[in-house]
Amino acid sequence: MSKRPVLTTMPDTDTETLERALRERLPRYAVVLYNDDYHAMDFVVEALVNSVPELIVEEAMGIMLEAHNSGSAVVIVCMLEQAELYRDRIQSYGLGVGIRRA
Repeated sequence: MSKRPVLTTMPDTDTETLERALRERLPRYAVVLYNDDYHAMDFVVEALVNSVPELIVEEAMGIMLEAHNSGSAVVIVCMLEQAELYRDRIQSYGLGVGIRRA
């Protein structure tokens, strides 16, 4: 009885084509924070860190400053369901936030 060969690597494929197909089937969405003239900067940073577990304080500070200086900043890019959850969490702090397809 002969053994089947075991494939240890993927056959040659165009990874760009595969990535494009994956993005079409599972599109990514950006959670966008808008500038806020009503809340203190440290409050915004705390809201971001508490709302998006992947963020650390330094990242949240950068996002807050970008939104402050340019009017908006991308908080995170993820699947739609997760983006909706993060948007809702951030909105619960009274901050302006939206979602757009990335």
